Amino acid sequence: MRSIRAAAVGAVTMSLALAATACGGGTSTGGGSDDSPKTLTYWASNQGASIEVDKKVLQPELDKFQKQTGIKVKLEVVPWSDLLNRILTATTSGQGPDVLNIGNTWSASLQATGALLPWDAKNFDKIGGRDRFVDSALGSTGAEGKDPAAVPLYSMAYALYYNKKIFADAGISQPPATWDELIADGKKISAKGKSALGAEGGNVSENIHHTFVFAKQHGGDFFTADGKPDFTNDKVVAGVKQYVDLMAKDKAIPTGDAEYAQNQSVSDFAKGKQAMLLWQSASANLKSQGMSDSDYGIAPVPVQSGTPGTGAQVNSMVAGINLAVFKNTKNLDGATKFVKFMTSDDEQKILNTAYSSIPPVKAAQEDAAFNTPANAVLKNTLATSASALPQVASESQFETTVGTAVKNLFADAAAGRAITTDSVKAELEKAQQQMPAA
Repeated sequence: MRSIRAAAVGAVTMSLALAATACGGGTSTGGGSDDSPKTLTYWASNQGASIEVDKKVLQPELDKFQKQTGIKVKLEVVPWSDLLNRILTATTSGQGPDVLNIGNTWSASLQATGALLPWDAKNFDKIGGRDRFVDSALGSTGAEGKDPAAVPLYSMAYALYYNKKIFADAGISQPPATWDELIADGKKISAKGKSALGAEGGNVSENIHHTFVFAKQHGGDFFTADGKPDFTNDKVVAGVKQYVDLMAKDKAIPTGDAEYAQNQSVSDFAKGKQAMLLWQSASANLKSQGMSDSDYGIAPVPVQSGTPGTGAQVNSMVAGINLAVFKNTKNLDGATKFVKFMTSDDEQKILNTAYSSIPPVKAAQEDAAFNTPANAVLKNTLATSASALPQVASESQFETTVGTAVKNLFADAAAGRAITTDSVKAELEKAQQQMPAA
């Protein structure tokens, strides 16, 4: 998922989430009906380079669904900067869409509100069965031991995108496999007048995705085994510091990227301003901005040493988008049919091709269209070296508070202020203090 939320919005997010949990879901009816069988409202997340791109991708498919079922789908593509707070507002008011996209990392948090339709065995049977979906995608659909709060729609993983010409001009023959190699390559690239690595320092979700991976590579977790926040343990602090130090100490990330929050680093990479980009399933976005597939290569995200895998060799979070149904929908049957349509083999091929993501549906994933060299990196990462973010009820608050702490650290780095272990720990301690009490 890609998301942009400011610190001020974070406080609203947390209060809404707590209110939703406290009121048992905030639904006005407590259950769905079929009172409005001819229409559905659908909130889609902004997956493409722009909202207009998403409308061009989705509307033909929604028209196809209407032709098949007679149900008209009213589409709204919601920017990531607004999506979570709009969903949380809907859970408290009961005035939401019938069907919506959610970032898969929010699954457990939104599940805790009680506002989403649980996908028990009976509901899964209506869309062809749970076994149609790959296990890694199902692992980010809600808290362990509970029926999923949503169904996987798009699967993604982070990769290292690198500009072949910039690498060749700097005398670099292959992409870096470790962070030390990336820093060394960055110095060669900088000597040729280019920026080494793009980042979105103002994007709280990008921050949390990367620092989650860095913490894992140091053997750290942001939560204890019983789900309590543990943001200031030494291994997490070391991981966060290493990520911010790519700007503060190693000079691989330019200081201007501290303010980036809306795909500017992707645009810089597409325009040849930066040599490397850490991004999830970026190919369609780069193509829409005029970059040819032959201009760049795709490699696994670096690790500390060795090769990607499990444990400390994790190099991506399990990224993706899930499809959820509001429990108080007035078209429960139509919403279920829509989920079945969107996760059908044919639609999975169409939609995931459009967004250069990986189908979470097994049969679609096996299609030749998803067996390209680029997709091989993403599929292998999801299968062997990606880890799901914590599936805890406070996950959305965790993203906001820690992502904002890292945003503040990037701002300090850009301003030339020292990034020390103590300063990182202090920011993370403030973030932990903002988390709800257990």
